[in-house]
Amino acid sequence: MKSHQTTQTMKPATAAKKLGVYLQATPAEFQEGVVTRAELNALQTDPPEWLRELRRNGPHPRPVVAAKLGTSISGLARGGITEALTTEQIEALKAERPEWLEKERATQAEVRKEAVRIKEKKAEKAEKAERDAQSGPSHS
Repeated sequence: MKSHQTTQTMKPATAAKKLGVYLQATPAEFQEGVVTRAELNALQTDPPEWLRELRRNGPHPRPVVAAKLGTSISGLARGGITEALTTEQIEALKAERPEWLEKERATQAEVRKEAVRIKEKKAEKAEKAERDAQSGPSHS
């Protein structure tokens, strides 16, 4: 075990991803520096105004846009959305309900349903294995 603790740092892109914000929209000093784990925790605990504003109005990175629209990042790309969007642009898309968005939302709903089905099936198998283990070895 080390006797001295090194400060863990991350690139601005990593910190922006963890904060759920679009890096290019962050202040220059954020983009040009490194972020320590303590600084990241402070930003998450007590976000400065620029961070609150970005989270509120964007532009938002694609994972956030996808979540807000109920699609996948791949679905955004298939719909022609490759850039960050503002909250206003996201709300406009929701109101407009273009065909690609409805299709991607339906696809995403199916993917989620299938994930739940697989998880339940795994849980059933684990339960059965547990019951079998408790009933002792079988002589087949």
